[in-house]
Amino acid sequence: MERSDLELVLAVQMHGTLAKAAQSLQLTPPAVTKRLAALEAQLGVRLFQRTTRRVSPTTEGHALCERARQLLQGFAALEEELREHQNKPSGPVRMVCSFGFGRLWLGPALADFQTRYPDVQIELQLTERLPHLSSEGFDAAVWLWNPPAHVAAEWISRKLARNQRVLVASPRYVQAHGAPATLEELAQHPCLLVRENGGDTGQGQRFDQWHLRRAGQARSVPVRVSGPLSSNSGEMVRDWCVAGHGIMLRSLWDVASLLASGELVQVLPDYAMHDADVHWLAPYRAQMPLRLRLLQEFLANRFAGEPWKQLSAKPAPLAPPAPRG
Repeated sequence: MERSDLELVLAVQMHGTLAKAAQSLQLTPPAVTKRLAALEAQLGVRLFQRTTRRVSPTTEGHALCERARQLLQGFAALEEELREHQNKPSGPVRMVCSFGFGRLWLGPALADFQTRYPDVQIELQLTERLPHLSSEGFDAAVWLWNPPAHVAAEWISRKLARNQRVLVASPRYVQAHGAPATLEELAQHPCLLVRENGGDTGQGQRFDQWHLRRAGQARSVPVRVSGPLSSNSGEMVRDWCVAGHGIMLRSLWDVASLLASGELVQVLPDYAMHDADVHWLAPYRAQMPLRLRLLQEFLANRFAGEPWKQLSAKPAPLAPPAPRG
């Protein structure tokens, strides 16, 4: 059995069809079918059950895939060790991140890292669903969440930066409707709601209940909010907010440039929602490759100062509230 055979069975297991496995291996489907049949004949066992729609591993296939994964990781670790003797990081890195943070902050950081280490090739996949990293072939993720305890044994987790969501509105809205002075007044304003699946944290949080904490206080206060406009797209809600349709709760990293330009202003600036920090996540490895160690440190240094805070440090002055009565 050769290394290419191990890569073949893992590709079939991961993709679930011979056609997709062939595409990932840059082979033709007939070639994959022939190679898999030859491997099964050589071993004398059936590795996969075939149907018209899907290919599923047998008990023997599961056992082989698990062993193949360990062996390929061993090959990769050995190759990495030999490269590290040259003190020169190289090789591929497959990353995953959510669309918003990935586009605004992680993408530029990865480009800078690759410029510094030109022998490293980085592939970034943007998605709103955190995949199972090892089984889907990812080296690491940068994700906004608070890792549950059971993940600690399977994944390496490192906090890169604190995240906080702030209350913002457009100067046009504040001028027309006034700014809330208390949380009770906030509940009376039209609020723009993001109906994302599980919220920004991915932990099943109610979209119409904001847990706001005042600076210097340990406990947060739940505030039930409502409004005539809501969407599953945070970008859409942000557009509505800029247009003056209501108050929005949004991550500071997402609205920092709009605060700096004066298109948005903070309301109730002493309050924020702290729920999902920026984390580095990676499958557990006995030895992390040099390129991943360097990338983790690079991102930790890049985001340690929460650069979005610096960007929004001098927002435009708040527009005066409309006269009441």
